[in-house]
Amino acid sequence: MESTRRSFLALFLLVVLGSSIATVEEENSEFWRSQARKTLQAALDRKLNTNVARNILFFLGDGMGLTTLTAARILKGQLENQPGEETVMTMDTFPNVGLAKTYSVDFQVADSAATATAYLCGVKTNLNIVGVNAAGRNGVCRTQKGNEVTSILKWAKDAGKSVGIVTTTRVQHATPAGSYAHSASRTWYCDADMPESAKRDGCTDISFQLINNTDIDVIIGGGRKYMTPTGTKDPEYPTDFFSNGERKDGRDLIKEWQNLKTGKVAHYVWNKADFDAVDPETTDYLMALFEPGDLRYEEERDPSMDPSIVETTEKAIRILQKNPKGFFLLVEGGRIDQAHHAGRASMALHEAVAFDRAIAKGLELTEEHETLTVVMADHSQPLTFNGFPFRGNSILGKSPLWAGDMLPYTTLMYGNGPGHKIVNGTRPDIRNVDTKFSMLDLLPCSNYIQQAAVPVDTTTHSGEDVAVLARGPMAHLFQGVNEQNYIAHAMGYAACVGADLRHCEGQTAPPLVHTTLKYNKNGAGAVSASAALLGSLLSGLLAITILM
Repeated sequence: MESTRRSFLALFLLVVLGSSIATVEEENSEFWRSQARKTLQAALDRKLNTNVARNILFFLGDGMGLTTLTAARILKGQLENQPGEETVMTMDTFPNVGLAKTYSVDFQVADSAATATAYLCGVKTNLNIVGVNAAGRNGVCRTQKGNEVTSILKWAKDAGKSVGIVTTTRVQHATPAGSYAHSASRTWYCDADMPESAKRDGCTDISFQLINNTDIDVIIGGGRKYMTPTGTKDPEYPTDFFSNGERKDGRDLIKEWQNLKTGKVAHYVWNKADFDAVDPETTDYLMALFEPGDLRYEEERDPSMDPSIVETTEKAIRILQKNPKGFFLLVEGGRIDQAHHAGRASMALHEAVAFDRAIAKGLELTEEHETLTVVMADHSQPLTFNGFPFRGNSILGKSPLWAGDMLPYTTLMYGNGPGHKIVNGTRPDIRNVDTKFSMLDLLPCSNYIQQAAVPVDTTTHSGEDVAVLARGPMAHLFQGVNEQNYIAHAMGYAACVGADLRHCEGQTAPPLVHTTLKYNKNGAGAVSASAALLGSLLSGLLAITILM
């Protein structure tokens, strides 16, 4: 009771003190009424764009849940010396907004492979599986045969469009892999990662599929070491054993890719100088792999060696947009999620801000009347935004309210993660810890690990719905609360790619394939292969430890 009284008193004092934070104009009712009238009129004046989408720009913020969006918006403003809350992100300007349900067939909380299969291929599947429907079982090669599903990138390529992927992770990671690969395990990056049984059963690794499944015009990200034979020294880190090539089959997939492009203007680059030298106007194909694995975080990136996500997005668009039939481009801000997994909220937010700048560049380089631009997350992260901070308080700072243990806490925290540190029943005392800046040249303190309620080595994902934002042709299709697999079908309809061509050809709807599930009295779906399903669930639980 005493602690409750203290909390109410502290909150009362905050309200009194906080009343002086507002600007003069914000204390005037007409300021808010005028702002609302302008927003209302803009909504009333909006006309539906029912054109056929020549291009699709699909931006995927991995792990970019609603809390991350809000916090990144504030950080973006504060980086520009503004309070932050009123800042408008580029993605905030998208007029059509909906929600997507992210659960997988077998788990309430999904991973990036199952979600990628949903929003790229239009079919929900099981945890840890990419480009295969839910009849596939995690890590069991023979179950993927006959159950492969193709993505909107493939649909676009088949329609004569140019296609590309840009990511801040390795190009074999779950999100980009969802656009071209079919794998019973998202972790089969190269043949060295596969069990011998999978190889005997005829499955191939994701890197092999990258250059053989679909003729992708632009491939930009990391992942060099999965493309070259074991022991091949990395060109950037020749003395680092862990950067060496990993393939056991002796194949050099980079050289194989170059050979496949004989007769075309195809460039392979691994550094920024060579990347900058690539002329989009004369280039047919580009493979740019800037790291052995994932790219560096934006805050740690060496601008002389690695381009930003803004630069890679621009290069990809300029190459692809030469095709008169248009293009499909997947751009992933993949390290938002990885920073969250490490409990590093600052790093995750800086990644999200950089991602938003890439979206702005995409809009700048394309025309809205012919380009459908979609922004969404695959899943969320257990990040919380709490504590009654003052308006303009650093989003990376501490709440002015202290907890019942009379210790401060940060505005951003995690439900679980590596930041759980209880010693003798007490949380760490961060009164003298600057969670906003490091001691080195006042750089953002991106290495600070937020406190977490539950101890795990890496955060799990979280299962709430994620935002879907759209503008351009048929963007009004992206509204309401939908299953995540709807996204691929809506994009395909808008661009007249895939099975449903009614928007451009006046065809009748393709026949629906109905799948009947039997339900027991408790409402649980019954499947005949119950033992196989149990095996999938167990293997999926094991897969959680490798979601990064």
